[in-house]
Amino acid sequence: MAIIQFPNGIKWGSATAAYQVEGAAFEDGRGPSIWDTFSHTPGKVKDGDNGDIACDSYHRYEEDIELMKELGITMYRFSVSWPRIYPEGTGEINQPGLAFYHRFVDKLLENGIEPMCTLYHWDLHQALQDKGGWANRDTIGAFVTYAETMFNEFNGKIKHWLTLNEPWCVSFLSNHMGVHAPGNQDLQLATTISHHLLVAHGKAVQKFRELEVQGQIGFAPNTTWLEPFSSRQQDIDACRREVGQQIEWFMDPVFKGEYPQFMLDWFNKKGVGLQLEEGDLEAIRQPVDFLGINYYTGNLARYKEDSGLFDTEHIETGVERTDIGWPVYPDGFYKVLTYIAGRYGDIPIYITENGACYNDEPADGRVKDDRRISYLQHHLAALSRAIESGVNIKGYFLWSLMDNFEWAEGYSKRFGIIHVDYRTLVRTKKDSYYWYKKVIANNWLEV
Repeated sequence: MAIIQFPNGIKWGSATAAYQVEGAAFEDGRGPSIWDTFSHTPGKVKDGDNGDIACDSYHRYEEDIELMKELGITMYRFSVSWPRIYPEGTGEINQPGLAFYHRFVDKLLENGIEPMCTLYHWDLHQALQDKGGWANRDTIGAFVTYAETMFNEFNGKIKHWLTLNEPWCVSFLSNHMGVHAPGNQDLQLATTISHHLLVAHGKAVQKFRELEVQGQIGFAPNTTWLEPFSSRQQDIDACRREVGQQIEWFMDPVFKGEYPQFMLDWFNKKGVGLQLEEGDLEAIRQPVDFLGINYYTGNLARYKEDSGLFDTEHIETGVERTDIGWPVYPDGFYKVLTYIAGRYGDIPIYITENGACYNDEPADGRVKDDRRISYLQHHLAALSRAIESGVNIKGYFLWSLMDNFEWAEGYSKRFGIIHVDYRTLVRTKKDSYYWYKKVIANNWLEV
């Protein structure tokens, strides 16, 4: 066994999202979201599952915070359900919704756990979707109003904010591929939405600065890494395009004030363009205090004509896959982080999501999820490599604290280090929970 020591001061945390864990979908004035509609539409979510109850964390948050405290995390990343605050997306504030999040944040702080708040983790109001959703620029204004409300309400309590979670999923996965709510399949629509999301992010950051909110703000794009199968330029370019749709497309406008030309050229070949209004790029380029990075998987890939949007073929090499089918590729984690640092400079980075789906069930009161421990061990080793290479890592949030509603996969895929019995809602700490607790306590990793 070797020991990998992490820097003093690194923050260890875990993460969830509102629609995935809260439940209480129709309580205390919460309005319907696109995920309520989508999950209640036959054929959209596996087994017809929905987030009506989920993990019932809306009612069980005190129990969940006790589990966090025992785990030893110093930060917890959660999202706010926008429809709990503005049931129609705009108009009157729903005070019971605000009151819930005040109770929740206060309880975190009482237990020595610092909250990191994600303003948007996919649960757009159905009322706003009915008016065009993120394709309608009015949604940008509604989002900024919501953000302003949250900043004013929680200034001094919440010191770390994220505007958006995984804008690639909100735009392309949801509106081009149609996998997630609202389930559209239109590349131009998805591309337009991707731009509007970034404008909404930038204008929310502007509002954060105007209000002189105490703390820091950033956003959390998802990332992947495709290693070219060969040194052929076609393979290199194909991989760069698919990776670039998640990295450069969403990060270049924020850090460089422009969209990447190689991606604009490719979309143009597909008949897709961007309509930028005056001031859009200036708004998007607001300086952020940190960058959130979500990473789960990567692969080898090569060029193959007419294979997907980017002429990219993923290569089966026999590597281990998680129970959701994603290759285990920790080297890609290291390469993503060093690539981002090399392209954008010494921006502080929090790993806002990293984890694995393994569907191990309890036996005699214990959940032996050795494969998850192995996944986490290899990815934390890769994280250490990135730190040693000079990447400015501030913290790591394991996804997820508990098993939950896994979007289009329903309850069939388990990412948690705490097992949830969806019939009884009983929580059972997995072996990975105890493993992560040891890593946090020691601030080092055995490999």
